[in-house]
Amino acid sequence: MQAIGYTRCSTHEQADSGLGLDAQAERIRAYCTLKGLQLIDIITDAGVSGGKPLAKREGGRALLVALKRERADAVVMLKLDRMFRNAGDCLTTVEQWERKGISLHIVDLGGNAIDTTGAAGRFMLVVLAGAAEMERNLTRERTRSALAVKKANGQRIGTVPYGHDLAADGESLIENKAEQSIIADIQSMRQRGMKLQQIAAALTDDRIPTKTGKSKRWTHQAVGRILKRKAS
Repeated sequence: MQAIGYTRCSTHEQADSGLGLDAQAERIRAYCTLKGLQLIDIITDAGVSGGKPLAKREGGRALLVALKRERADAVVMLKLDRMFRNAGDCLTTVEQWERKGISLHIVDLGGNAIDTTGAAGRFMLVVLAGAAEMERNLTRERTRSALAVKKANGQRIGTVPYGHDLAADGESLIENKAEQSIIADIQSMRQRGMKLQQIAAALTDDRIPTKTGKSKRWTHQAVGRILKRKAS
């Protein structure tokens, strides 16, 4: 059975949580070896939100095209939220794939590896996908409640933008001179007609640290946010 792997990472922080692209790919390869699947490709979406439909992601479109051309009869991913927005999105897509003889393999769904090649696997997908969505919804509710409390107490909400640091009072922002210099370079590259992807690649090649410093790789989304913030 030929398989295509799919990986997605939306933020640099995920790399340190075990959900970085390389970590996902490594576990997918190990799973395919264990299950006797012939892994012919791993398609990646870097810096893409999980809320974006699969067909509207560059890698997602490539995956769907590959399946339409019958390049593989199995899709392997690490976790449910790497590919799908919610349980309904997952189950609808899986049903469409099943009609074409394409099975889905999830390496880690609630701590279990499942696939849709059998009735038991399809049943477990329905149950665990529903449970995973409920947990996400509960997490969102808890987050909204926590943010509401912080706002009511006058505390700062959100991350510190690139080019600034948090002042000693824990609320106001002060300029970071080194990062402001990088922003000026980014604006200059943009004015010279460079695309966001090219700017991101240049920053990565020059080993310019990101805001968190947890990743050495810049994305075009991060560059776009910086330019948009300076223009506002």
